[in-house]
Amino acid sequence: MKQILIIDDDEKLGKLLVQYLERYDMQVHVALTPSKGFEIIKKVKPDLLILDVMLPEKDGFEICREIRAKSSIFGQLPIFMLTAHAEVTDRIVGLELGADDYLPKPFEPRELVARIHNILRRSSDDNIIREIKPINGLDVDVSRREIKLDGNVLELTTMEYELLILFMQFPNKTFTRDELMNRLRGIDAELFSRAVDTLVSRLRHKLKDTSKTPRFIKTVWGRGYTFVGEQA
Repeated sequence: MKQILIIDDDEKLGKLLVQYLERYDMQVHVALTPSKGFEIIKKVKPDLLILDVMLPEKDGFEICREIRAKSSIFGQLPIFMLTAHAEVTDRIVGLELGADDYLPKPFEPRELVARIHNILRRSSDDNIIREIKPINGLDVDVSRREIKLDGNVLELTTMEYELLILFMQFPNKTFTRDELMNRLRGIDAELFSRAVDTLVSRLRHKLKDTSKTPRFIKTVWGRGYTFVGEQA
């Protein structure tokens, strides 16, 4: 049974989600404040976090940033954000901070369940990948979801990790932005397409890579991106 944590100060919504999600073999924990949510994370180690943006104490963006910055403590905890904001920019911020998906309020519970299953399935798919050969100083430990560059562990968000794993599985293959969207996300293409370049830019920065003299990620103008290098 999957453990789901909801951090949302809307007590009524929390109760409704507990009743609905438990129909799908999920054990749901609810925290009305971030501080209580962090207590539950330490005790339960949830499989997925549903995180509201507007919260007391600190907002969901800050919580997402904190969790991703402390991956040694929280691991690659999947984060699903709920937002009452209709603006695309607000939702992009969450994705760029490392959220795995988003859903604007109000939402259809069946869509929430479908998206949760999609995220959990992607996490399970990581276990199918047994081994990825080292490339240009990059070494992957799939079982620990850990990637090292020249012996140093990279602090990656879930999206950055998934993108790098995808690139390393297909070295020297050119991916269009549409292909990256289809392989990485189950979210709106219009939204994610605007975040692809930012995601690649962030990953390049962590790899100490540059677009002018790429060691890893090469921009193929008019097409997309290629991961350069040879497997060991």
